[in-house]
Amino acid sequence: MTNDDGIDSLGLHALANAMRPFGEVTVIAPASEYSGAGASLGTLTFEEPIARRRDIEALDGLASWSITGPPALCIMYAQLGSFGDEPFDLIVSGINPGQNVGWSVYHSGTIGACLTGRNRGTSGLAMSLGFNGKEVEGQTWGQIVEGMLWDTAATIAAEIVQGMIASPTTPPSVINCNVPNKPLDELSGWSLAKVGGEPPRKLVTGSLVEEEPDDEGERFRLTMDWGAASEPKPGTDAYLVRNNIVSVSWLGNLTDTEPDTAQHGEVSSRLDTLF
Repeated sequence: MTNDDGIDSLGLHALANAMRPFGEVTVIAPASEYSGAGASLGTLTFEEPIARRRDIEALDGLASWSITGPPALCIMYAQLGSFGDEPFDLIVSGINPGQNVGWSVYHSGTIGACLTGRNRGTSGLAMSLGFNGKEVEGQTWGQIVEGMLWDTAATIAAEIVQGMIASPTTPPSVINCNVPNKPLDELSGWSLAKVGGEPPRKLVTGSLVEEEPDDEGERFRLTMDWGAASEPKPGTDAYLVRNNIVSVSWLGNLTDTEPDTAQHGEVSSRLDTLF
């Protein structure tokens, strides 16, 4: 188990507890926020990361570690044997607050952890939960995540993991699942999805804004200007989430762009049963 929001994330706790029925669960997550880190290994070249055992009440006895580095680094150390004598069988990452669709799959630390694991032979599931709509109203981060229905995404993740265990992919693959932020019985089903070709919001400009000079010379602030949300194409991940449908995308493996139907059949069967 890992994520890109840090060891104290409520989404991580909900997801880790949902994985208990399927085997021995170990939580290895960043000590702090690493959203947007992609598959970065951080400053590994320049300094050695620090790992710390954590006793987190919400995880009730699960082996838990925090690392001073991004989620991909957490996975790399796990696969190198730092946190157990036996190799890990599956990586489950999330639950990320906010969907990871379209171009964001390239930058998501939630997904980057799974892609890093795949490169060393382990399949992974990246779980994200859409916002509750408040993020467009200028509210604080705490207010944005207050209404996140973590249990909805955790329940869906449990079904997907059962399918992945029943029918492992060879070579290893990564599933990216995005869940609308609704109660389970209010969702309009699920669908396999293509990764959308456009980001949810368009970047309009980047700029340098001059600030007051500091002791070392001139200082500038970098800004980005966000445009209106682009209209996603039908069948894409962003389109499905916007239309209250759970999106499931196979990000392929080291040799193929997408597993064949037989490989994702068990996952599909589990989700069909759920809905």
